[in-house]
Amino acid sequence: MNLILVMSSVSGTLIAIGTGNLYNDIFYLAVFFVLIAVLAAAITINKALRSMLKVTMPEVVKEEERLKAEKKLSRKNYWKSTWNYIMGLKPLEQEKDMVIKNHEYDGIEELNNPIPVWFNALFYSSIVFAVVYLLIYQVFGWGLNQDQEYEREMAKAEVAKQEFLAQSANSFDENTIEVDETGTLAANGKALFTTNCAACHGANGEGTIGPNLTDRFWLHGGEIKDIFKTVKYGVPEKGMVPWEQTLTPAQIAEVSNFILTLRDTKPANPKGAEGVEVTAYESEGGAAPAAESEASADSTATN
Repeated sequence: MNLILVMSSVSGTLIAIGTGNLYNDIFYLAVFFVLIAVLAAAITINKALRSMLKVTMPEVVKEEERLKAEKKLSRKNYWKSTWNYIMGLKPLEQEKDMVIKNHEYDGIEELNNPIPVWFNALFYSSIVFAVVYLLIYQVFGWGLNQDQEYEREMAKAEVAKQEFLAQSANSFDENTIEVDETGTLAANGKALFTTNCAACHGANGEGTIGPNLTDRFWLHGGEIKDIFKTVKYGVPEKGMVPWEQTLTPAQIAEVSNFILTLRDTKPANPKGAEGVEVTAYESEGGAAPAAESEASADSTATN
């Protein structure tokens, strides 16, 4: 009964992991069942022959069982003697030979037990380890001491830090960008602005083809997130290309922070105001409205 259950379970598994070819699956399943049937037949025949042997030749069966018991006992004694040798144990029959003479107090005799093998092995291996350690770390310098390991791990950490910073530098988007209070991003963005933005907005943000970036009037919002979004996606209907195809998110963040530094500056020949005036910025502690204007200015820029 158990064999049938096992066969049904295995056959179900084979069907579930079939090759995809029906004929191959049937063939493999048939071979599997034939092998199981042959195995079952062999087990049955062996049991039948053993039963016949017990009836016709009982002395042979008894001799076989005796040899098996002796072999089992010999194996047990072998492991027992090995354990006693490792632990330094002696049989009780040899106790009299281990008694220390003239060393009896209040009827208590002391035995001269040998040191266990495991203890000697541990002792000598610790000596060998100490010598090898001394040669590797102090004589030949093949291994790293604590200071060297510390320096190596710090170097690895520095590499990992730089890789993380390189990845996080490009993790800016219009939802996470914040004003850089340190001014580092703005300083880096000045060169990018001069190279990519000055042609339309002027070298000082005064506005030429594009709108003036120095006043408080904005066409698409004047907060850092609004500026980042405008630079990233551009204003195609006004001729401003999406800069996400040219600049990395980190570079867009730098340009956006630099544009904020142009606010309220007084360049020569500023272009006229366009868009909606923003009088209070979040970076200044105010709550600025999300200003978007329908003003029909011929601008191509972020403002």
